[in-house]
Amino acid sequence: MPSLSHLVAIVGPTATGKSDLAIELAAEFDGEVINADAMQLYRGMDIGTAKLSPAHCRGIPHHLLDVLDVTETASVAVYQQQARSVVEDVLARGRTPVLVGGSGLYVQAVVDDLTFPGTDPRVRHKYERELVQVGPAELHRRLRDLDPAAAEAILTSNGRRIVRALEVIEITGRPFSANLPKPGPPRYGAVLIGLDRPAEDLDDRVDRRVTQMFDAGLVDEVRRLAEEGLRHGRTASRALGYQQVLAELDGAGDMVAAAAETAKLTRRFVRRQRSWFRRDARIHWFDAADPDLVSNVRALLTT
Repeated sequence: MPSLSHLVAIVGPTATGKSDLAIELAAEFDGEVINADAMQLYRGMDIGTAKLSPAHCRGIPHHLLDVLDVTETASVAVYQQQARSVVEDVLARGRTPVLVGGSGLYVQAVVDDLTFPGTDPRVRHKYERELVQVGPAELHRRLRDLDPAAAEAILTSNGRRIVRALEVIEITGRPFSANLPKPGPPRYGAVLIGLDRPAEDLDDRVDRRVTQMFDAGLVDEVRRLAEEGLRHGRTASRALGYQQVLAELDGAGDMVAAAAETAKLTRRFVRRQRSWFRRDARIHWFDAADPDLVSNVRALLTT
């Protein structure tokens, strides 16, 4: 089957099978896969992010995997530039770009006109200090008073994003929500494919995935990355699984508790992801458990 002349984006909650579908579509439409999972940007963070093995990738080119050290801070603005460059290059070569991941803001940065105002280290440091002192819920309440639309779009638990919103409001004197994308046709003629499963099914898949990760050596992976500076990485150290293992390595060493906490927080994260993506009416939703999933998505893409 020939390649498509537009971007395909596969989104949805963790553990729905997005990566497997991306491989199938890339194989069928002469495609290349572009990562939109913030934590898969990091070298060495393989087990805890469910990064596909080279064998699983079936020789299909994958972009924006393993591009950061764990001590570096991921930047949506930098990712936007890099991902759009890759999409445009793949299209220019007559192949199909397949964007895949559950990091909603990263997907939006590619398909929407999302802009990123400048930064002021002094102002940011002030809010980061307050985040430590009073917690994200208090800062989120402050953001809601200043910019209700931004507060609605940002999760109460996302301290880093709340800090960024307050920083932008202070340095620009404008609402942070003025920089949020307006609904409209996605860039690159993108077709957005959403995968989901019943909540009970996803909870079970998350629990099994976390068990498999710990059985596969997640603790040893975290130990190795800790020697490379993981504790000092502002983004990487907060990744689900990694943060919980680090806490136990620095505490009681109870990895059963770390696994239980990881599963609990991942189940909660899945619900936030679903809420984020369900707000986007442009997404075509599919049941990830449907045995005819690939053929149904193929039919959508070729009509």
